[in-house]
Amino acid sequence: MTIHLHKGDLPANVTFKDAVAVDTETLGLKTSRDKLCLIQLSAGDGTAHIVQFDRKTYDAPNLKKLLSDNSVLKIFHYARFDIAMLKNYLQIDCAPLWCTKIASKLARTYTDKHGLKELCRELIGIEISKQQQVSDWGAEELSQAQLTYAATDVLHLHKIKAQLENMLRRENRADMAEACFDFIIARAEMDLAGWEDIDIFSHK
Repeated sequence: MTIHLHKGDLPANVTFKDAVAVDTETLGLKTSRDKLCLIQLSAGDGTAHIVQFDRKTYDAPNLKKLLSDNSVLKIFHYARFDIAMLKNYLQIDCAPLWCTKIASKLARTYTDKHGLKELCRELIGIEISKQQQVSDWGAEELSQAQLTYAATDVLHLHKIKAQLENMLRRENRADMAEACFDFIIARAEMDLAGWEDIDIFSHK
């Protein structure tokens, strides 16, 4: 594992072709309250780039350009939350996108365990630690344990995506998954607008 920490923005010389794994770390799980602190990026090659934001400005033009690039697929685990945070703080839409949690729920109907730890264990035979999940990501200086945890969240998403794609095709659910991915940007906007706890498709 190689980790590069960047302050404020992604360097202009760091580029990604075709697909980039993306994750965020925040001060909490309320999109309208809790600030975005970090974004992690990986090409699936064992290297993670971590951007620690200037939370006064969120001025990150290189990062915004990458995440808004329609020629680069963005791979998330639970994209709904990350997309909402990036929309709220960077004012961008990340498309096209792929979500391993949604794909898992559509493909792995034999289980109710769809967390990243479970996907890593079952699909690619890798054990990851979630010890730093509850952590102060707003700290000015991050510990090596925090950086390692943050990097781990993106290093394996390309391989997990490949396994889930095979399962979705096998079960004839790939088109359904793509339709769900396309809806995530609208779902995230609804979360930010106050519909985060309301199921508009419910009869009630």
